[in-house]
Amino acid sequence: MSQFDQETRVTPVAEDLYRGLVAPNWSIGANPNGGYLLSIALDALQQRLPEQPDALSVTVHYFKPGLNSQPCEVRTQILKRGRQVSSARASLYQDGELRFEVIAALGLLGDGADTPITLPAPQVPSPEACIPRSGFSQGLETLPLLERLEIRLHPGEAEPGQAGKAQVSGWIRFRDGREPDTRAAILFSDTFPPSVFGLLGAVGWVPTVELTVHVRRRPAPGWMLGQFRTLDLSDGRMIEDGWVWDSQGHLVVQSRQLALVRKAG
Repeated sequence: MSQFDQETRVTPVAEDLYRGLVAPNWSIGANPNGGYLLSIALDALQQRLPEQPDALSVTVHYFKPGLNSQPCEVRTQILKRGRQVSSARASLYQDGELRFEVIAALGLLGDGADTPITLPAPQVPSPEACIPRSGFSQGLETLPLLERLEIRLHPGEAEPGQAGKAQVSGWIRFRDGREPDTRAAILFSDTFPPSVFGLLGAVGWVPTVELTVHVRRRPAPGWMLGQFRTLDLSDGRMIEDGWVWDSQGHLVVQSRQLALVRKAG
């Protein structure tokens, strides 16, 4: 079992209740990454609906940061069972407090080979020609997330403020060789540096308030390519749009999130 599967796995203790542990290896600074926490809740929903294992649409609202190296409890509820799409809710608790809540539509995805309309992947240098992500360039002393994920940024967007616009692009994969699936693609939509990094420079932690992800197909094996842009930043809050393509250039994920922009340090 891969590190990702081990560290997002929850165990059923009742029909609608699961328990797990938030691992310390998926953090931005001292806080667990929101995409990682979401992956734990999605494991619970996949176990509740094994015949419909792919999240087609996910909307999550974050209320409090997660707690590293602490147990968690995921409470689930099936809202609708359908032949093609079912809807469910998952709420993650730690230390007796609700940390976030997600509503998801789940079904069974294919490879999208017959898609007549799609968004082509941008032209980005190969992973070998891109720059490894670092916490230092983002103004963070520690970035444990990079122990689990290899993230390589476009050479023109890898340094603070270098892009001259609120955009970040690059490649991502698991360090232990695990191939991507739909749950991993959702994780990857929330593990790149915030796009405002390309315009404002080092901005530190940018906590997500709300994240919506649409998954269009199952990804092919290999590196995945992400591009994220912010076109709206006001009063310390940004709206970021993102896209993630697989190694064959097929669009897998579209995302949008509302996040807070905090200065480094």
